[in-house]
Amino acid sequence: MFPKDIVIPDQYPFQPVKMKFITKIYHPNISSASGAICLDILKDAWSPVLTLKSTLISLQSLLCSPEPSDPQDAEVAKHYLTSRDSFNETARYWAEIYAGAPPSEKTNAISAATSDKGKVKAVATPEVDEIAAAGLDKQHVEQFEALGFERRKVVRPSLIFYPVSRDGLTRMTFVQIDVLKRLNYRGANVTKITEDQVVEKLLS
Repeated sequence: MFPKDIVIPDQYPFQPVKMKFITKIYHPNISSASGAICLDILKDAWSPVLTLKSTLISLQSLLCSPEPSDPQDAEVAKHYLTSRDSFNETARYWAEIYAGAPPSEKTNAISAATSDKGKVKAVATPEVDEIAAAGLDKQHVEQFEALGFERRKVVRPSLIFYPVSRDGLTRMTFVQIDVLKRLNYRGANVTKITEDQVVEKLLS
């Protein structure tokens, strides 16, 4: 489900094995972009007495018990520390989308479009929901739509499309969902971040 790229150096066991995830995974100690793993025994805590088996066991332990105080992905760690339920839901969604985990009730199942005669015309595979993948609440995104930021068709991952008026001219601008991620606009933090602060970041 979560394949890894493992490289054993020529100096092994005197140098640690090199390891990273191939499948995208939402975890504080794993880069959501590159799959790099933040695990002490893969770096300065390595010892020649360690084996590939013991390394994989340590990695398994890290997956079950994240170390957000020493993160590889700071934004994911912040999500884990401040909104655990939301984090769990996002991690589960990533597992379904990228690793083929069984879909949860909240994930849209693959559906078949049928013709008038009842014959199957096509099978539609669900696309990645950028809002869910970012760990954000759809209601929060819609909150800024209500301010006049109109969401259009998503043309590439992690982007929202909305018009900005400058000098009397309306222009179409792409705004990254990453803005809300960087602000950690989730859970209890929503009450600590003003609407004006979000809008300022969106317009910058």
